[in-house]
Amino acid sequence: MVPTKKSKKTKKSSKKLKKNKSVSMVPVEPRVTEPDWWVSFWHKNSTTPGLSIPSNEEEGFKYFFRVARKTFDYICSLVREDLVSRPPSGLINIEGRLLSVEKQVAIALRRLASCESQVSVGVSFGVGQSTVSQVTWRFIEALEERAKHHLKWPDSNRMEDIKLKFEASFGLPNCCGAVDATHIIMTLPAVQTSDDWCDQESNYSMFLQGIVDHEMRFLDIVTGWPGGMSVSRLLKCSGFFRLCEARDRLNGRIRTLSEGLEMREFIVGGAAYPLLPWLITPYEINGLSSFMSINFNASHEVARLLAVRAFLQLKGSWRILNKVMWRPDKRKLPSIILVCCLLHNIIIDSGDQLHPDVALSGHHDLGYGEQCCKQVDLTGKTMRENLAKYLSQSKRKLQQSNSKDI
Repeated sequence: MVPTKKSKKTKKSSKKLKKNKSVSMVPVEPRVTEPDWWVSFWHKNSTTPGLSIPSNEEEGFKYFFRVARKTFDYICSLVREDLVSRPPSGLINIEGRLLSVEKQVAIALRRLASCESQVSVGVSFGVGQSTVSQVTWRFIEALEERAKHHLKWPDSNRMEDIKLKFEASFGLPNCCGAVDATHIIMTLPAVQTSDDWCDQESNYSMFLQGIVDHEMRFLDIVTGWPGGMSVSRLLKCSGFFRLCEARDRLNGRIRTLSEGLEMREFIVGGAAYPLLPWLITPYEINGLSSFMSINFNASHEVARLLAVRAFLQLKGSWRILNKVMWRPDKRKLPSIILVCCLLHNIIIDSGDQLHPDVALSGHHDLGYGEQCCKQVDLTGKTMRENLAKYLSQSKRKLQQSNSKDI
């Protein structure tokens, strides 16, 4: 028997139905995904035993997420497009509602800011461990791409301002920043352990080097390298080193000081770094026999401590970097570190104020002895001597001026 033919009208109706069905399947972020996440979070976590949580909600928000509401909203605006454009399957709370962008950002910030496990963070938000993991990584990928403008080497105009601030605060003419390095400690599975990753204190770690300006803003970072290498070796493996050696960075105008002394642009670093024409380190303690060298080291140390304080603030704010990471993916860890540095800069750029108890005390690498590099470039030595003479002359003039006033 020959099957009966369907009418054209029936076929058109069928096609229309299929078309409508396919359109309805496109995931769209709902206008209202859930009640205000902050209200429920604050109600649930504001009285957590053992935590000194501020009673004021505004301060409490900053305590949990390290940023003020205004900065939080700005961060959300940076990543919103990425977080809503990807398939949201699985990103639900215990009541089955899709997570809002704000709640996703809050989960990620809490995970980065606290020493808590993914399970604990999940409990505080009413989501599972896998959701915390997925949300945090989506956020990291998005911010890494969308916040690049918050961590970049300054243009010439901005650099002139930085140099003026360094000279006004520390007396260092043509100084462009301070450099330091810190270890991000981790555990590794036996198959991934090697001497490269085992550092001087027998910890497995990844290095992070940062150059900061007068406001402790990161201008350049290097990470991903094994903690088993020396600080000086880390510097030489960086793109920053290659740019400086090629005179493509720290290549601004040369300052002519008193008595014809010249100073090119430079940064300051500790004894772990080599003395170079563009990287000025302190005199060895054993060689401090003159007023000039002692005075220089004092001014140099105050400026260098900006980088130390920046790492204390970074690791204190984003404590995921300060705890021992349990078997992290070494390919993903540099992205986590970078995003924490971006968040550090966003706080500064937004004029935000950190909670006073955030910064770590002591040193960002507690338990690590200071390394010492013996490499001395002759031109760098001359630059340091010129700088020391200038600082000595400036201090004597100031003393003479003060004595006349008396």
